[in-house]
Amino acid sequence: MTDAHVGLAGQLTRLPQRQVLSDDVYETVKGLIMDSVVEPGTRLNIDALTRELGISQTPIRESLARLESDGLVIKEPLRGYRVSSRLTLAEFEDLFEYRLHIEPWAAGRAAERAGTEDLSRLKAEMLSYTDVPDRPAYESYRAMAAHDQRFHDLVLELSGNETARTSFARTHCHLHLFRLYYGGGIATKALREHKAVVTAVRKGDPEEAAAAMRAHIEASRARLRPMFDKV
Repeated sequence: MTDAHVGLAGQLTRLPQRQVLSDDVYETVKGLIMDSVVEPGTRLNIDALTRELGISQTPIRESLARLESDGLVIKEPLRGYRVSSRLTLAEFEDLFEYRLHIEPWAAGRAAERAGTEDLSRLKAEMLSYTDVPDRPAYESYRAMAAHDQRFHDLVLELSGNETARTSFARTHCHLHLFRLYYGGGIATKALREHKAVVTAVRKGDPEEAAAAMRAHIEASRARLRPMFDKV
């Protein structure tokens, strides 16, 4: 394994002191992981990151704790943090099998239960993101990843089952799948599929909503599955 300071010359942008907030550091380090600038298995050297970013250790440590919660880094006793592995094919298939059980059901429940305010929130979420990433880099697609997380979480919330929502949140699937690969063309299709789910939920049609969500998840799996053939 290598440390994070190896091979990062020119990859890290020194953050001005006025910008040094926990969120800034978190997004900076997350970007290095999502773009594979820091490869899976790489040990993250806190001192090196502190020097490269020109900040204290505190926001670095806070960011690494958040990234551990995201499943993007792993903390090892007496050894510090290392970047987690990408999804294996088996993990990828397990994740989609899980999603196909939970999310179509949640969309159907949302269609049955959603009130006027809930439907307004769904519409607002769809309107909150209309751009399409222009390249497969985290800086370009991070807003799309954030929308994807909010959209799927909102559908789970509107299902009324907090246990299902919490369980889904713990998969951090949006991060792991975007880390695998997410280009502009895929984003356009995903947004169109999200819209179909919202349309069905707003109509109050549980069967159509469940079918739309199932079609979205199956299409997402079909788009991303070929990435494993490139390994």
